[in-house]
Amino acid sequence: MIRSVISDLGRVVLWFDNDIFLRKLAGRSGKTLAEIKAAVHGDLELLRRFDGGAVTPAAFHARVMEIVGADMAYGDFYGIYNDIFTPNPAVLDALGRVKAAGYKLLLLSNTDPERFGFVRRRFPAIALFDHFVLSYELKLLKPDPAIYRAAARAAGFAPGECVFVDDMEENVTGAVEAGLAGIHYRPETDLAAELRKLGLRV
Repeated sequence: MIRSVISDLGRVVLWFDNDIFLRKLAGRSGKTLAEIKAAVHGDLELLRRFDGGAVTPAAFHARVMEIVGADMAYGDFYGIYNDIFTPNPAVLDALGRVKAAGYKLLLLSNTDPERFGFVRRRFPAIALFDHFVLSYELKLLKPDPAIYRAAARAAGFAPGECVFVDDMEENVTGAVEAGLAGIHYRPETDLAAELRKLGLRV
């Protein structure tokens, strides 16, 4: 029996578009969008290390400035880096019903302290979650099985009593391999209907 729903953040609870950030960065640096994308995509491991808590916000800012050859103040940089999100009302509604029905509701996200701090300020609706399980705090990244086990422990239930929702198939696979049920969320997914298939009363 499922007793806890554990959800990803990006492209589930909130839509996001990194190109918003990259276009603004291009405008600030005097480079084309294609040049900025090529520079940033040349060091994607930097983002994983930032999300994994191995790189500080200050070091991330400094390294991106070095990569793209720009000179932006810390606050200006994170102002454009963070502001890429919009709510997904259908999922927020479904998760609100999950919470109202008495299930434990957790957020599990690969994220960094700057973006997550921004999200908490900009989108107070995420206060509906009972607990936040964040990669930069645990120094673990999906799909590491340990991060799903940590989320189940935070929920207070066995992995088999939890379902994990994510937009990336490999992350859902990782959760299933760790013993959780999984839902691969896509824009056309009716989340409430998928949860009802697992026996939840939502």
